[in-house]
Amino acid sequence: MKRVLLVLAVAARAWGANTLWDATINVNGATVPFRMEFSGSGKAFQAWFFNGDEKTISASGESTSDTIIARFPQYNSKLEAKVRDGSLEGTYTRDGKVYPVRAVIHRTPPPARNIPNIAGSWVIETGATTGEKAWPMIVRQSGAQITGAILRVDGDTGTLTGRFKDGSFTFSHFSGARPVVFSLTPAADGTLNVVQNEKQKFIAVRESVAREKGMPAPDDPMRHTTMKDPSVPLQFRFPDLEGRMVSSSDPRFQGKVVMVAIGGSWCPNCHDEAPMLESLYRKYRSQGLEIIDLSFEEEDQLKNPTRLRAFRVEYGLDYPVLLVGEPSQLAEKLPQAQNLDTFPATFFVGRDGLVKAIHAGFAGRATGVFHQQLVEEIEALVKRLLAEK
Repeated sequence: MKRVLLVLAVAARAWGANTLWDATINVNGATVPFRMEFSGSGKAFQAWFFNGDEKTISASGESTSDTIIARFPQYNSKLEAKVRDGSLEGTYTRDGKVYPVRAVIHRTPPPARNIPNIAGSWVIETGATTGEKAWPMIVRQSGAQITGAILRVDGDTGTLTGRFKDGSFTFSHFSGARPVVFSLTPAADGTLNVVQNEKQKFIAVRESVAREKGMPAPDDPMRHTTMKDPSVPLQFRFPDLEGRMVSSSDPRFQGKVVMVAIGGSWCPNCHDEAPMLESLYRKYRSQGLEIIDLSFEEEDQLKNPTRLRAFRVEYGLDYPVLLVGEPSQLAEKLPQAQNLDTFPATFFVGRDGLVKAIHAGFAGRATGVFHQQLVEEIEALVKRLLAEK
């Protein structure tokens, strides 16, 4: 009894200062390691998850000596946990689905030995039937610690973190969404044996080797989705969050450069993209740029879009956000596009109303140089379209 009371007292003191925890969440049978941090107590309690140096911070919460609750309305989720035998045990609930969570206060792990160097750029052979044949993987390494990301055509994994232990690296991510864990095991031939979520198996080779062997390149996100008839203007007409109909034929869009962002508040890569879109809107609106978000939400969110409203507040979005339909209706609601199958996807419409380019997915900050190049390319494209008569 005294031991339990001592643990509770230590935990209660921990709420009052920033305290880092090593945690795991179990999703579909896979145990995903991640870190979270707490501060405050009582009604001032806060929790946050990490995406590299970015934080997903709770909007509200409360704590007692042995219980914590943290709410994340931008993900329609909630963390609830109790102190049990020196650890936290609880659940993370998102969109009605419940996942077990465990955590202990972070302690520096013992040093590892004989650590192989896997830093650099890799290509993962996917064998995917969706058309994607390869994914880029970036690995940064400092001793036993690694960080990085894997990039698909629809976006990235978020910042993966992990370390070397017992012959393999663990590489995982959870920031309130997109839980995933990879094991990376160096092979004698210089490749990496990659296992995703303890089930799917892949082989990764260094980027230079992939080029030498003529392996399939990752999909070009600027060529993934096209217009069926590029000579016909993109058309849309959907309600905004206040129920007002907004149409591509409205006067506010005529003669303007328009970025039409396809997304959903459930989509982690759409969360990554939103700050960039808002930044572009503030910078170029006076020069004739308009941005509009066509959001695809689940049935209950279409009826009462609480998560989408929180998403808009979270990123301070000033441009219109429209409710389009459910994610499965993507092709039906936008029939002019061909091979439109990613969230997000962004259409770039010129002053003449015609689509000049379509970008599939979004490479977030976790991807390093890929993100930097993408942001620069998008801004350059916007500036070029604005300069056209």
